[in-house]
Amino acid sequence: MVDLSLSINTQLGREILVGFIKSEVTRAGFSRAIINLSGGLDSALSCALAVEALGADKVMALRLPYRTSSPDSLEHAQLMIDQFQVKSETIDISDMVDPLIKRDPNITNVRKGNIMARARMIVLYDQSEVFKALPIGTSNKTEILLGYSTQWGDAASAINPIGDLYKTQARQLSRALNIPAPIIDKAPSADLWEGQTDEGELGFTYEEVDKLLYLLVDQRYSPQECMDAGFDQKFVDVVVKRIRRNQFKRMQPPIAKISNRTIGYDFLYLRDWGT
Repeated sequence: MVDLSLSINTQLGREILVGFIKSEVTRAGFSRAIINLSGGLDSALSCALAVEALGADKVMALRLPYRTSSPDSLEHAQLMIDQFQVKSETIDISDMVDPLIKRDPNITNVRKGNIMARARMIVLYDQSEVFKALPIGTSNKTEILLGYSTQWGDAASAINPIGDLYKTQARQLSRALNIPAPIIDKAPSADLWEGQTDEGELGFTYEEVDKLLYLLVDQRYSPQECMDAGFDQKFVDVVVKRIRRNQFKRMQPPIAKISNRTIGYDFLYLRDWGT
């Protein structure tokens, strides 16, 4: 019988991820980290881990609201800033994104959300130069597998300490790191438009999909074996389709090969080569 609780050893996970951040930041020639602190659980977790790895004075947290952002997002991000004593900046992105949004009166919420996500990444990388810091990722394993992120937006980072944690596991580790309860307990949301929630947009809960993803990915179950284990066929089909359709988001852009040594195929060196 497969254990679908997805329970993790939080102390061991904590040690591994703290060590990962410390090692990868310093190997890249940095001593500081910078992170977009949205007020949600994932960015809070990455921030807390970075503080433990590098020290609060070496971590910069950015609050990047849009004019329709929920006040709770700013308040919850401030809870993290106050509790973990990190440096912070608040930069409103409304003036950056409104001119593009206003060009099309029929623009969809998805397009608006993508514009906001990519604008926030512009600010993150710009401020990384100001603070001389490495941008830290905030995408969990569930989001990455489902493609529930914006390519070159919230999916972009230099390193990602939580990308191998399912959402339910990220919540477990967040409790162990004493992330403020209002952040852990609230409904997950990218806060891209009023009333938006992750689970409402996806059409299923993280708890449900994490169990299925664990079987499909970690245990290498076939779709049929997942159905035999009790999962609804329609649910399995939807999730499998999302995983496959969004594979391109998990890969570097392919380069057409015409030479003897092509980047990504034959010209292969370690990430920290030359540092």
